[in-house]
Amino acid sequence: MQKTATVYDVAAHAGVSIATVSRVFRRPDDVRASTREHVLASVRVLGYVPSASARGLAARRTGVLGLYFPDFDAVDDVDDTDFAYSPRVEVVVDIPDSGDVRRPNLYFDEVLRGSELQAWRDGFTLMVGVGRGSNPIEMVSDIAGRVDGLALLAHSVPDDVLEHVSRRIPIVLIAGERRGDDFDHVTVANAEGMHALARHVIDDLGVRDAVFVSGPRDTPDDRERYGGFRRALIESGVDPGSLAVFHGDFSRERGRVIANEILAAGRPPRALMCSNDQTALGIIEVLTARGVRVPEETIVTGFDGIEEGRLSTPRLTTVQQPMVDLGRAAMWVMRSRLEDLAQPPIALRLPVKLLLRESSEGSGAARR
Repeated sequence: MQKTATVYDVAAHAGVSIATVSRVFRRPDDVRASTREHVLASVRVLGYVPSASARGLAARRTGVLGLYFPDFDAVDDVDDTDFAYSPRVEVVVDIPDSGDVRRPNLYFDEVLRGSELQAWRDGFTLMVGVGRGSNPIEMVSDIAGRVDGLALLAHSVPDDVLEHVSRRIPIVLIAGERRGDDFDHVTVANAEGMHALARHVIDDLGVRDAVFVSGPRDTPDDRERYGGFRRALIESGVDPGSLAVFHGDFSRERGRVIANEILAAGRPPRALMCSNDQTALGIIEVLTARGVRVPEETIVTGFDGIEEGRLSTPRLTTVQQPMVDLGRAAMWVMRSRLEDLAQPPIALRLPVKLLLRESSEGSGAARR
């Protein structure tokens, strides 16, 4: 077997220092292009492959950043079928918008994409953990032992676990404002976005019975969005206590259930303002199927700005949050923390955009 090339071999072959070879792999933009190409030519000749474990021992770092999300699309019926080669082709009639089709949580997808991009740009690898049916405490503790820093959704694990893990590595919380803790936080203008949308529905569209459809009760994003909605009602002279709140879980399936419950109780309210897009899309599906015209009879709005809302019929009015930038910002903050562990807690609040579309802006929408 051929002797494995080392970083020392590459440095000697290229006539540069070991530090220069390291920078070519870790921070290539910091190395002059001609030098970088010269070093990479030596890498190809020698067949050198960087050792992450060796780099970690030398720098007391793993070169890996972590991202943890709780169970977002639990798979209930995973069998233990063995995988094997088969030429068989299964033919399926795929019915559009079938309730049996499990749709991805696009919020997670976009945050993950941004996290991967920024980690790569900063020379890190990203380790992702998703708590499908697992104990979040055990999973977070396991990930924490393998990474240099960890980003996770606020309130996805108990505070005492976060405190324990933060003694070992930096923690960045995604969503949820700082509330007396010392963690770094990255969030979006949840309250401001929902407030702007609610004022538009109440003031510009003349709606007096706008009803809020929430997400999980323990999520900081949902609390902030309801706070913005409630403030808009009060400013417009509407008593929030006079309007019902329907409790969802951020899923499309729950949105369908809520829509059926509303229709079973009688005439739906003039506007259903949902705490996320998936819930709103589920509601629109049921209302449309049951003959309720959106927005002429009932306005439906969401929050997130996922791509499916742009393609729905009618297209979904929503507050678009910068999901990719949220993931990027979390990794950027983590890198900044690793470079200066003693700096004060960082709190980034990213802007949002109100997208007015046909689910609220259809021509001839009747007002009550």
